[in-house]
Amino acid sequence: MAKILVNNSGPLHGEVWISGAKNSVLPLLAATIMTSDTCVIEDVPDLADVSVMKKMLMKYGAKIDDAEEGTIRISTPEIISCEGDRDLVQEMRASLFTMGPMLARHGKIVMPMPGGCTIGRRPIDLHLKGFRALGAEVVEDDENEVVTVTAGPEGLRGDVIYLDFPSVGATENILMAATLARGTTIIENAAKEPEIIDLANQLNKMGARIKYAGTDMIRIEGVGKLSGCIHEAIPDRIETGTFMLAAAITRGDILIRNALPGHVRPIMAKLKECNVDVEVTPEGIYVDARDRELNSTDIKTLPYPGFPTDIQSPFMAFLTTVDGSSVVRETVFENRFMHVVELNRMGADILIENREALVPGGKKLKGAKVRATDLRAGAAMVLAGLSASGTTEISEIYHIERGYENFVGKFKALGADIMKISND
Repeated sequence: MAKILVNNSGPLHGEVWISGAKNSVLPLLAATIMTSDTCVIEDVPDLADVSVMKKMLMKYGAKIDDAEEGTIRISTPEIISCEGDRDLVQEMRASLFTMGPMLARHGKIVMPMPGGCTIGRRPIDLHLKGFRALGAEVVEDDENEVVTVTAGPEGLRGDVIYLDFPSVGATENILMAATLARGTTIIENAAKEPEIIDLANQLNKMGARIKYAGTDMIRIEGVGKLSGCIHEAIPDRIETGTFMLAAAITRGDILIRNALPGHVRPIMAKLKECNVDVEVTPEGIYVDARDRELNSTDIKTLPYPGFPTDIQSPFMAFLTTVDGSSVVRETVFENRFMHVVELNRMGADILIENREALVPGGKKLKGAKVRATDLRAGAAMVLAGLSASGTTEISEIYHIERGYENFVGKFKALGADIMKISND
């Protein structure tokens, strides 16, 4: 198994280019199978999850050309299977994003239950609720852990769908399914994430009629068919936040290029509360933590536009190094404090009470053998290792490679003492 070794690197300095957003690209790729025409997706990061999604789409009948770096051309002349591959589904929860497109175009999808990061149960009840509201029949086979969703004889029909929680995945899946449904669909209490706006923009280029994406009430007028398009994914706001924190935790300065400041305002605000200098310039977001007395702050994760749960663990790693104590409250996922055990191996002394973590600041972290318990926790371990004395050895780094493109290379370019090794 491959590992990452990190040594105390001193202040990081330089500039970094942010890749296309993983959480945007995966549904963008899934949406391409809703048409027989060719779709071109640009600024696609080279990630393990993207590779899994491409394999999943090919199982359904997609033909993929990815010879040009960062660009994927997909055409699906016909659907050859309506069954999700169990191994691929278990490897990546985002395989769920193919349910809405398959149901819309083919009228049926058979989907094993998904895998992915173990950060909470994340049931698919809201996805299925939406499909039922669109007139589909849903049959759950608990014994075989598979769900079969079938459209009615006249296809899907529009309806008003209220989500009990503004789930990003459910919003996107329902949005895609409703695009080819008869009549009007309104999604109430919809998620507002930038990735949903990106998906709606792509679908509209393909001929969909979607309004008000990015608000809590999305309106979709169903259309008869979709066509091909060319679409560039938005920059990854979670990667942006990760490198903002890399500057902060190492007391360095980094210019972050190809970032959208509007997507990371909660992160910028919290860093400023900690006395980190964050400036939006014509070249990008400049983060400077040199020669500054940094202090604690409290954070509470919330659905967008609140503080993102995906930045909670990297931000917690940073908070262990500043003066004063902090409280980190996780409200989105019930099991997203697994990284606390790993940070405590490094001397963090964090206490968990229900869904709150009490973080004493001012710690001198020490290198240790730790695990990347999930994708973002892996990034947190790297950040902690950059500021810790000695060597930090991070295992299970396949989680990191699911969501960060050229992770080690980008940190090396900023002056980090980091390397990937293999035990083969």
